[in-house]
Amino acid sequence: MLWAAFGLAFAFGAIAQRTHFCTMGAVADIVSMGDWTRMRMWVLAMAVAMLCFSGGVASGVLDATKTLYGGPGLLWLSTLVGGLLFGIGMVLGSGCGSKTLIRLGGGNLKSLVVFLVIGLAAFATLRGLTAVWRVQTVDRAVVALPTGQDLPSLLTAGAGGSVQVWAAALGGGLALALVAWVLRRPEGRSGAVWLGGVGVGLAVGAMWWVSGTWGHVAEDPSTLQEAFLATNSQRMEAFSFVAPIAYTLDWLLFYSDAAKRLTVGIVSVVGVVLGSAAVALASRSFRWEGFANAGDLGRHLAAGLLMGVGGVTALGCTVGQGISGLSTLSLGSVLALAGILAGGWGTLRWQVWRLEREA
Repeated sequence: MLWAAFGLAFAFGAIAQRTHFCTMGAVADIVSMGDWTRMRMWVLAMAVAMLCFSGGVASGVLDATKTLYGGPGLLWLSTLVGGLLFGIGMVLGSGCGSKTLIRLGGGNLKSLVVFLVIGLAAFATLRGLTAVWRVQTVDRAVVALPTGQDLPSLLTAGAGGSVQVWAAALGGGLALALVAWVLRRPEGRSGAVWLGGVGVGLAVGAMWWVSGTWGHVAEDPSTLQEAFLATNSQRMEAFSFVAPIAYTLDWLLFYSDAAKRLTVGIVSVVGVVLGSAAVALASRSFRWEGFANAGDLGRHLAAGLLMGVGGVTALGCTVGQGISGLSTLSLGSVLALAGILAGGWGTLRWQVWRLEREA
């Protein structure tokens, strides 16, 4: 299971490096140039992942309520505020959590600093000082739903029918609508868009199947409870790149502790970096890059802090919530994605305003 997760992450990193897959870059292209090419790539990845997950639910092998994104408690304020913080951070750091790993694989030492700060800030927000602040503030705003917060479960509870039928109808219909939007313009039909979108989407979808089927144990002999093996959340997981960075640092720091085990999140972090490095070296685009000045360092330190705190608070990043979470049709993922896009767009507009004012 861990080798499968590593292989999928390696493919994710290689494809993302080859196609310049990047959410922040997609938003920046729209704001600065009106170019929607990379946004269509990202939306295509959403659609493919959604088809994979909805197919799993329709066939009865996957269950959105057993993921981090499908619980009955809708943390609406946490996802919005966390997403907003993450969106601001990804612009200041020239990329989100996944892009940080991809750039690190390409020799960017600035991303190494961001990686370390994201990990420290994320771990503090999982279990440390900012975790206490999070629990005592934004996490208190929760809406208790009668069932899981994924749309198929909510519609089944409200209108009847079965989760499998609703998942096939909603997931399939929405995914096809997104693909139609991608194909609507010539740039959405390019090879790079389809390699990046389909490749990343399939990698996310395959990770759901790996953790949700191979890693699923109906009755753990130690606890006599249902379990999902090798996941930090004890639920089925796909790709996400904020909390797993924290768990990677934790595993490295406490390696001698026998209780610290490798998880799909940890091997995914390593796999993305190595996959990106392999393509960068093969294409001769690998190069060392450092900070230009103290101001550049300060912006990237702030970026790591905001993404670490925001990503944990929002329960995911642009990949964790924007692709993996959204593929489950979760309401919380929609809110988190809205916060991320709002934070990113607002920060980019502020940067443009500042440059125009200086000029």
